[in-house]
Amino acid sequence: MLSPVQTNRYRRHVQLPEIGAGGQARLLAARVLVVGAGGLGCPVLQYLAAAGVGTLGIVDSDRVELSNLQRQILFGDADVGQRKAEAAARALRRQNPEIRCEVHSTRLNQANVRALVSQYELIVDGSDNFATRYLLNDACVSLGRPLVSGAIYKFEGQVSVFNYQGGPTYRCLFPQPPASATEAPNCEATGVLGVLPGLIGCAQATEALKVLLGLGQVLSGRLWVFDALTFETRTLRFPRHPERALINLDTANPADYGDLCQTSLPPLTPAELRALLTRSAPTPPLLIDVREPVEYAAGHLPGAMLLPLSQLAARAAELPPDQDIVLYCQRGGRSATAATLLRAEPGFAGRVRELAGGYDAVLNEE
Repeated sequence: MLSPVQTNRYRRHVQLPEIGAGGQARLLAARVLVVGAGGLGCPVLQYLAAAGVGTLGIVDSDRVELSNLQRQILFGDADVGQRKAEAAARALRRQNPEIRCEVHSTRLNQANVRALVSQYELIVDGSDNFATRYLLNDACVSLGRPLVSGAIYKFEGQVSVFNYQGGPTYRCLFPQPPASATEAPNCEATGVLGVLPGLIGCAQATEALKVLLGLGQVLSGRLWVFDALTFETRTLRFPRHPERALINLDTANPADYGDLCQTSLPPLTPAELRALLTRSAPTPPLLIDVREPVEYAAGHLPGAMLLPLSQLAARAAELPPDQDIVLYCQRGGRSATAATLLRAEPGFAGRVRELAGGYDAVLNEE
């Protein structure tokens, strides 16, 4: 039963015979997990919160960077340096105080995915890497959860719904991950039109509401592809492959999850980095600055090697094979992406760490 305030807030939903008060009550009782509070996750979260989805789980371990503000519309200048999941939750609570936000400021991995996914009835994937997509798919198969998936690249995006009412899974469409990190570029390395994640994220939110309410024809067994340059769309159909659809957390090849199945070392604080550099003499870890040359020239950590994120995967073979590595950027976002890319390359898992808060954290200590 909706309260008078709820009836007023969600009036435009209640007026739709396909939703009505009963459908709105279902939304208020729903629990949805959104993985990634970035370009895709922001519009997904914003529209699901506005729609009155009662509980939103937010998974993201990154911090807000200035370069995020071009497309990640839940954040502003005041949020730079803050944890994305926490900043997103604050914005959503301001937007709709009725909903509950459950913050998970952690990186999704093989150790925590089952516990996180099991708490929610629907999963929305706003991640930016293949390892997480396969891990989420397999968890949803194991736990019987539908998965609303979105992806973007430069000017193009795509959306589909996997594992819905016995329909195809992500592996039915994409059986195997790319052979290497160099074949899986993301926004950090290639750039993206700022409005594109909003368009694709809104489509994901639409599919999430359809699943929760049992409305219309869900994009199960269909991949919706959008080209922003031509404003043309295509819908590609794909079948369920029984053998692929059965792959789950217990039967998948752990290598599909890249470094997500590794126990990654936690990021270093500036004080911990100084201590590590002192203790590790005469062979300290290699410091790598993954920013652009103009940022490096403006100031960098003593002894740091410049290797921009856009060149990292291509030049990984140049790095020493037996030396620990510490990556840093301005505030920590790009170094997290760099760590993911580098750990996916042969021989690097277990010896790559990041500097929490990046170069700014060192400057703020001085």
